[in-house]
Amino acid sequence: MDPPSQARWATFDCYGTLVDWNGGIGAELARLFGAERRAPLLARYHEIEPGVQRDQPDARYRDVMATVLAELAREEDTELAADERDALGRSLPTWPVFADVPDELAEAHRRGWRLVALTNSDRDFIDASLQAIGVPFAGAIVASEIGSYKPAHGHWTAFFETMGADPARVVHVAQSHYHDVVPATELGLPTVWINRLGERGDPRPTRELAGLTGLTDVLDELLPAR
Repeated sequence: MDPPSQARWATFDCYGTLVDWNGGIGAELARLFGAERRAPLLARYHEIEPGVQRDQPDARYRDVMATVLAELAREEDTELAADERDALGRSLPTWPVFADVPDELAEAHRRGWRLVALTNSDRDFIDASLQAIGVPFAGAIVASEIGSYKPAHGHWTAFFETMGADPARVVHVAQSHYHDVVPATELGLPTVWINRLGERGDPRPTRELAGLTGLTDVLDELLPAR
């Protein structure tokens, strides 16, 4: 195995990229507020959460989700039962892995890529999700352990300090343009935007895919094996 400084590293956002974040959150919002409120409340969730993460960088992600859910309930003029205040955190370990993920990550691992998750979540959450994916990861950098949420650069700082990777041998892969493509680009890293939602964003990523299928070939194109 290559030493860390010579290895090829693919860093990943998890929720939205590998695990169905919208599906997991949306299912709970529909259960709590009614199916007809799912879409507007999911959109509103996307608006509220970044501000909570920015204002509370040391908070556990479980608490971030509970704070956003409480704000949605307030806006809906609904009182959440005490045992529902952690509904999102309770459900997260069961959120589904996208169907295109396990085989593609297994292929990347087979070709020698070291996989690392850079996640805006908690250790127990990412451990459960990576177990569900079933492909070996070299590690995970977790927001609640470093006191920083993307799009701040703390995940990448911690990744390089922890893993000893050469920045010239790293590709970042993510669905969120705001949380991932923008900061990775600011750091000079090549990016693969897994644009599952058909969005537009500036700056443009290095490469763009509609899902994970074909990712390993793109990674090899960006950084060929020696």
